[in-house]
Amino acid sequence: MSSLQDTFSACPICSSTEVSSLLQLKDFSLTQQHFQILECEQCSLRYTFPIPSVDEIAPYYDFPEYISHTDSTKGWMHQLYHKVRNHTLTQKTNWIQSLFTGYKGQLLEIGAGTGAFAHAMQKKGWTVTALEPDEASRGRALQNYGISLLSSESLFELPENTYDVITLWHVLEHVHALKEYVQCFQKLLKPNGRLIIAVPNYTSYDASFYKQFWAAYDVPRHLYHFAPSAMRYLMKKNGLEVLDAKAMWFDSFYVGLLSEKYKKSGKLGVIRAFWIGLCSNLFALNNPEKASSLVYTIRKQKPFI
Repeated sequence: MSSLQDTFSACPICSSTEVSSLLQLKDFSLTQQHFQILECEQCSLRYTFPIPSVDEIAPYYDFPEYISHTDSTKGWMHQLYHKVRNHTLTQKTNWIQSLFTGYKGQLLEIGAGTGAFAHAMQKKGWTVTALEPDEASRGRALQNYGISLLSSESLFELPENTYDVITLWHVLEHVHALKEYVQCFQKLLKPNGRLIIAVPNYTSYDASFYKQFWAAYDVPRHLYHFAPSAMRYLMKKNGLEVLDAKAMWFDSFYVGLLSEKYKKSGKLGVIRAFWIGLCSNLFALNNPEKASSLVYTIRKQKPFI
């Protein structure tokens, strides 16, 4: 496989060469290929090695169980996912509304999937622009909601200082051009706009418990793996600042179920998944930045006076 990295290279965020190899992982979902997780000792970003190139990555998403790209409700895992998604859609729209009470502005969604969130925000009265790289998902969004999603290449053609809110719901970990995307978000946001990013958190209890079986590593589809410190470093380096981080409480249970599936744990694994998910959330009660997944609220850095 050719890749963006042929040897252990500099960190994609801070360019440090102090990089160590932490874990050997397998693509449990599809190919069974092996990958490594590297960690930058300066900024704490973890990333998959080797990273498949932009041209090579598409086949790794091409399987029916990749839930975010399908509206299927076959099987109890799909049914559970869609029940939780319906609940979290309400949470997400409420989060956005709470940022701008009574205001209906311009929203940009990156990685819109099959268009559920974009549709929900349109129903709230927001003007929504949504991007999605997968052609089949764009087709389902048009069929199900009448929403025309743009391809990802449209991002760098959008007008600057336009959007009140930019959202990425479990998308940033998939993006090859990490710095270029974040720099673009900084330009697209209005001066008082907000960037909302949800990503898995490798400092969570469930991540430490499952180690190489932690489903949220999801190599090689997840290229980057974030701790709160790495997210703050990335944003600060590109003219943005993290205001807060909220827990996504349901993610620990879903990730636990997938992790137990990868371990081939059988029926006992279902019970253990819910127990580990509960423990992970309990650890995060006093420190939300230990949750399985986090939603970061980010804004442009304020100029010094």
